[in-house]
Amino acid sequence: MTSFERSVAHFKTAFNAIPTWVSHAPGRVNLIGEHVDYNDGFVLPAAIDRRLSIAAALVSSPGIEVYSEQEAQQVSFSLEPAFSPRGKWTDYVVGVMDRWIQLGASPVGLQLSIASDVPVGAGLSSSAALEMAVATLLEEVWKLRLGPVQKALACQQVEAEFVGMPCGIMDQFIVGLGKKDHLLSIDCQTNSHDLIRVDEDFPNLLIINSNVRHALTDGGYATRRAQCESALARMKQDSWRNISMSALEDKRGILGEIEFRRGRHVVTEIDRTRSACDCIQRGDLRQLGRLLYESHLSLRDDYEVSCRELDWIVERMQNLGEENGVYGCRITGGGFGGCAVSLVKSENVQDIVETIGNSYQSVFGITPEFFVTHPSDGCQLDSL
Repeated sequence: MTSFERSVAHFKTAFNAIPTWVSHAPGRVNLIGEHVDYNDGFVLPAAIDRRLSIAAALVSSPGIEVYSEQEAQQVSFSLEPAFSPRGKWTDYVVGVMDRWIQLGASPVGLQLSIASDVPVGAGLSSSAALEMAVATLLEEVWKLRLGPVQKALACQQVEAEFVGMPCGIMDQFIVGLGKKDHLLSIDCQTNSHDLIRVDEDFPNLLIINSNVRHALTDGGYATRRAQCESALARMKQDSWRNISMSALEDKRGILGEIEFRRGRHVVTEIDRTRSACDCIQRGDLRQLGRLLYESHLSLRDDYEVSCRELDWIVERMQNLGEENGVYGCRITGGGFGGCAVSLVKSENVQDIVETIGNSYQSVFGITPEFFVTHPSDGCQLDSL
């Protein structure tokens, strides 16, 4: 069953009732532009066809009851007093509710049942899917509608301030604004965005889940963001968009080695993402693949967010090469585990999965997960 169907089934079991709505939102994969959304860069994500769903109905009591398939538990909390974070998965739910109340919503009691096909901790933005699905539901039932950009910004604020993970805008933007058969080019300095259509000849997006879990709130992500901010301050600049590679080299003497390498990743990744958009529009898949490999090396060596399992996957995919259907591959998401994204020919998918899967299991004793995805639609609300 799909997450939509499972959320409804769990709702009936947990609450002995029939839900009124299902709010559902996709995960996302970022083709290129990693760790630059909070550095005023450009990113190029797509919504994937794996979704998180929330079946919901109103209740007369002034409280919230939530069943989570992932956690296999049901929790309850009151709408009064004000919400506060607990360091648990429920923070993503109550944080959005708290934000909606602050914005002037009219809260009412709810029963919710959550089911998801988006892997947790895999770099596919299960958190933004949950936040945006809750927000899309609240727009309807708590009578406070925001524009799509404002809704994404509100959910980003929840993750940064309530949950405590200082993310950029990319995840919530693509989850809210994604469109079938399109990538979304986002300028993270201005919040402007453009849909880039991919035609039927565009390669499959093959996502390879290393099944090495990460937790971005553990500090690695926040540390790198702080290092980028510190480097900017040392250079007396207020945006990475003002800095060229030659300018960064000129300032090397006033930066620590780590700050320099973090900055080198940011500057070169912004350039790579711009170039990737051009490659897609002119159909240069070979150069697009090269940019993915360059991005991975930069994330591995300069930003230091990869891991040996993902390095192994990318190296083996590169060894297979275009003659075996692989254009390019790189780590995707926040890093420290998670997934690689690759561009592959549809006719070679099965052979690639068997080759990489068997070898990875043999080397690491871990079974990887593979799935092919296509750019999909963003969050939606359906009435039952």
